[in-house]
Amino acid sequence: MSSSPEPLPPNLPDSFSLRRIALPAFGPSLLFGLGEGAILPIIPLTARDLGAAVPIAALMVGLIGIGSLLSNIPASLITMRWGERWAIVAAAVWSALGMALCIGTSHLGLFAAGCFMVGMSQAVYNLARQSYLTDAVPIAYRARALSTLGGVMRIGMFIGPFLAAAAVHAFDLSAAYVVGIVAMLAAAAVGARIPDMPAPVVAEGQAGPARPTIAATLRDHRDVFLTLGIGVMLVSAVRASRQAVIPLWADQLGLAPSVASLIYGLAGGIDMLVFYPAGKVMDVKGRRWVAVPSMLIMGIGMLVMPLTTGAITLLIAALLIGFGNGIGSGMIMTIGADQSPRHGRAHFLGVWRLMADIGSSSGPALLSLLAGGLTLAAGIAATGLIAFAAAGTLAYWIPRKALRPENRN
Repeated sequence: MSSSPEPLPPNLPDSFSLRRIALPAFGPSLLFGLGEGAILPIIPLTARDLGAAVPIAALMVGLIGIGSLLSNIPASLITMRWGERWAIVAAAVWSALGMALCIGTSHLGLFAAGCFMVGMSQAVYNLARQSYLTDAVPIAYRARALSTLGGVMRIGMFIGPFLAAAAVHAFDLSAAYVVGIVAMLAAAAVGARIPDMPAPVVAEGQAGPARPTIAATLRDHRDVFLTLGIGVMLVSAVRASRQAVIPLWADQLGLAPSVASLIYGLAGGIDMLVFYPAGKVMDVKGRRWVAVPSMLIMGIGMLVMPLTTGAITLLIAALLIGFGNGIGSGMIMTIGADQSPRHGRAHFLGVWRLMADIGSSSGPALLSLLAGGLTLAAGIAATGLIAFAAAGTLAYWIPRKALRPENRN
């Protein structure tokens, strides 16, 4: 008797329920986020223990993003070859192996390789989970499902550092990686129980569609990549920059590190509270009703931040940024899913995620360049203007008409 889960039936809106797929669809995301959240604050500390200078220790964290950036296209090939379910399982196991390498070596080069492996797994996992839910969920529920997916991942990332802190307090730094490994192996176990999607129906006597290539995907969808894709890069640049903006401006104001951490945490808290209502608005009213306000609110928060003079005013600006980012949870995934073709979806989403990662890498780099060449306030204000540019790009290029199932086959 096979132990594989039964394929899902056709995703009919009238019979669909997010609760029915909650555990297999969102459980691995919570665990994956928890595992990554557990190790992220510990990576630079471990690197310092291995003899790395401060800039090199910071680079170790950056290797996760670099690993993800360079693995987006290979991730699409893996997902196309093995399917979403086994790609999710493989990604979680590979991440666990990377974490095991981090605690099993005293060589900084091997430690860096472990961090890179975690980034590689992130690319495969993120693409596979997005591709799977795009197929599994009816279009009428798509934004809610993908917003919940992004929100659950953020909750895991929020909880992870607290579990790691307790483990490190009770044992040592390596205990944080053990927490991460356990979470990843649990994500793999839950992911293995994800129901398969039924294969596309091909009429008798007809050949199935030819297997698409990356080159064909780029050619056939270049208009989308050069319009909405640019908007996605701008959104990702703003989102990535926000993580550095709050603590840097708090330091500029002379606030204590504990106060800066509290402000950052409160902004993250409001970020996690609004993802589902925002997803429902996207499903009912349309994508632009959330995508555009998300960027406008973040842009206003960024422009206001350099005008703040103390903890209270900084908190207001940070909450504004957190709210804008929170309502945009799952936004990039939803817009990408809307534009992706039924055949060759993994290739399309691989390119889509590559563009998002390029934006995520460019945003903090631009902030650093402007802060060093001009002032931190100028860098933050420029990030706010990028958010307005993202809002304008999305407002112009997001289709006004509701997406219908037959449009994406």
